Parts: sequence; C-alpha cells; structure tokens
Amino acid sequence: MQDNIVIQAPAVATKRSTREWQQADSKHFLHPFTDFGSLSKKGSRIITKAEGIYIWDSEGHKILDAMSGLWCVNVGYGQQALIDAATRQMKELPFYNAFFQTATPPSIELAELLAQVSPPGFEHVFFTGSGSEGNDTIVRMVRRYWDILGQPERHVIISRKNGYHGSTMAGASLGGMSYMHAQGGLPIPGIVHIDQPYWYENGRDMSRADFGKVAASWLEAKILEVGPEKVAAFIGEPVQGAGGVIVPPETYWPEIQRICDQYGILLVSDEVICGFGRTGNWFGSQTMGSKPDLMTFAKGVTSGYIPLGGVMVGDRVAKVLIEQGGDFNHGFTYSGHPVAAAVAVANIKLIQQLGLVEHVRDNVGPYLAEQFESLRDHPLVGDVDHCGMMAGLLLVKDKAKGTLFPSELEVGMVCRGHCFGNGLIMRAVGDRMIIAPPLVMSRAQIDELMALVRKCLDLTLADATRQGWL
Repeated sequence: MQDNIVIQAPAVATKRSTREWQQADSKHFLHPFTDFGSLSKKGSRIITKAEGIYIWDSEGHKILDAMSGLWCVNVGYGQQALIDAATRQMKELPFYNAFFQTATPPSIELAELLAQVSPPGFEHVFFTGSGSEGNDTIVRMVRRYWDILGQPERHVIISRKNGYHGSTMAGASLGGMSYMHAQGGLPIPGIVHIDQPYWYENGRDMSRADFGKVAASWLEAKILEVGPEKVAAFIGEPVQGAGGVIVPPETYWPEIQRICDQYGILLVSDEVICGFGRTGNWFGSQTMGSKPDLMTFAKGVTSGYIPLGGVMVGDRVAKVLIEQGGDFNHGFTYSGHPVAAAVAVANIKLIQQLGLVEHVRDNVGPYLAEQFESLRDHPLVGDVDHCGMMAGLLLVKDKAKGTLFPSELEVGMVCRGHCFGNGLIMRAVGDRMIIAPPLVMSRAQIDELMALVRKCLDLTLADATRQGWL
C-alpha cells in the first residue's frame, strides 16, 4: 500500500433549501436543552454565515447577535488571525495528546500566555475540552488536594441555586438548576447549595449593599451546618450568566472571600462566561474583588472558534499537587489540543492587540450600562442589571408593586419571539431578558442594539395589553 495517501474530501453541501436543512436536522440531530418533539414540528432556524457582530440565516435575514453565539464570540465573527492559526496548525500538527509525558508547542505557549494574563498567583493550567469538563476537573482536583493534605473528610463543595456550571454529571450537580437536577438523579453526593445573591428576588426590603452582606452570610451558615471540617470549597460565577445575568452587589464577593479565608476553604471562580474581557478585566474575579484559588475557563479563550476549556490552578493548590500529589488520575483526549491551543493563543493576542479589555472597561461597557439604565422608564421593565458587556432586564406586570407575570404566560418567550422576528438575538431566562454581545462592538452598534430592544419591548407591551395581562 502506498504511504501517505491523501484523499481530497468533498465540499460540505451548502445549497439545500431551508426546508431541506430542517428536515435533515429533525431526522438526525438531537439538540441540547431542547424539547425534541416540539422542535421537530417547528423546524430549526438554520444559521449559514456570520461576520463581525452579525449572523445570517438560510432565508437571508441579518441578525444582530447580542449573545455572542453562546457567551463566547468575544472578538466577533470572521477574525482572520484565528482562522489562519487553525489552518497553520492543522497542516503542521493537527493532533497529539498530552498523555505519555508529551506536550506540543501550542499547548505550552498557551499555558505560558494564560499565566501572563491571569491574576498573580496563577502559574499553572489544566486543559479540558469545555467548561463542563473544567468543572468536573474542579471536583476531582479540590477533593484530591484535601486528600493529599490528609483531610479526606473535606469533600463537600458549596455552590448556589440558579448558578450554572455545565451539564456533565459533576458540572450539573455543582449548578443549581432544579430542572436539571430532576433528570438523572442529581446532584451527586457531596454538593450542596445556598441561595443566589439576587436582590430583586431576595432583598428588596434592604439596600443592595446590605443585601450583599446578608447573601454572603448564607455561605457561612451553610459551612456551619455542614461542619467546617467537611467543607472543601465554594464555587460561584462572578456574575451568574445562564441564571439571568444576576450581578451581585459590590459587598458580596469581598465578604465571600473573607468567609472562605476564615474557614480555610478553597474559593473557585467559574470564569467560563466572565473570563477574557467580558466584565472589563481579564477575569470576572478581578472585577468583583475576589482572589480565588482556582478558575474555570472556556468560551472566550478561543472566542468559540474551536472548543477548549481548562482550570487555572493557583499556587496554593498547584504546590500541593506538584510536590506531594504523585499521579493525578484525570484527563481528556483533547487536553491541550494543539489546534485549539493555537487558536486560543491567536485569540488572546488579538484581544491584547485590539485592547478589548480596556475597550470594555473604559468605553463600551459604561456606555452599555448607561443605555440599559435608560430602559427603566419602560412600562414593562422592573429592574436592570449590567456588568461590562453583559446586561439583563426583568419584565414585570406592575412596576410600582414589583408584581411579576404569572409564569404560565411565558412573557419572556413572547419578547424573545419579537426579538427573533426583528433581527435580534436576545435570550429569555424566565421573564429576564439578557444579552452578552461581542466585545468588539462599537457605540454606534450599541445604539442599533438598543433601538431593537426598545422596539421588541414595545411589541411585547402591545401583546400584553391586547391579551389583558396588565
């Protein structure tokens, strides 16, 4: 047989009609977090191309992607530097693993670069293929850390209700989504939850600052309930993303840090959404004023161009694992995948070259906050939250009384439907409408976004009025 046989692959078919794509999709593709039967009858929206902050569907509709794909396309679509990095690496070394005491130049370079952009005290990284795998790694690593120190009883990890940490068994268990726990016998043992720092839901009878301290005190209460000698770590997102862009009061994270320090437990910051500039710093923990021991990352590390995740391991944990731990029996085929690592290196360098962290912190982040604050005058908007290039608003039935719509009306989904119909991707989490647009957005594009948001709110108000919901 001839060596090095190369067969030219056929081009991917792109000339099917929308209906043909939908039929094939319905026949073969089971989508994540989806009612399969309902989607099969309705038909998927087929996205065919993207550029900058916009995507296009198979019908030719231009749509402003205010969710950055899925919280991830930080540098926008079509960045040639990332495409070239993947192409070069594919040609040179498309894959090799990190098992068997081997490494590849891109994975080493990425590890080095991540240490440079991370907060002080983070010199080591463990690579995964996703944020879910990263949080599975957190569970294994945290418990291994305490085992090595001779305290195996410290295995309980505390998380928050309505937090999101992925959809694998451990990730979904760490998360506080009850509808996920209802399927699959979750959470797994050794994971408990406290209430989220959501002022509108849990603290409107006090100032936001006072509420932040009260919400943080729930962690101490849970530590004492479980027993400090059994608690290994607390994990939280700096800003809860999938839970509805829940931005905690400024008093919350410093108090969480104090409590973790007092009881000697590890603090884990899930930076899958908040990392790589979204909050106006490289990582959300820097914005919120905490100093975690471990940070999970994914999404923005490659701007979603190719899957990659990992855990930044702080010196406290790394020193024990390296000097006392022996084998760490955990890992993935794609840990440190060379193509993904090459794209991540190009992505991080592009973020630096474009000054996107500063762009968010000093320019578009404050402007987006200002524009979202202006929505408080809308009859349906009961509250708004924002942090960097993330924002959310709450749809309410009665602003003065703070009365919510009955959940069965699904007002958020009504609003989301108007968004889709008018060229805007805006996500509904219950009756919270949320955005996380690409970091490359300009002020003029924010104005375009806000005009669409107001239009869709007005259309939702008209529907609610016509239906007698107000």
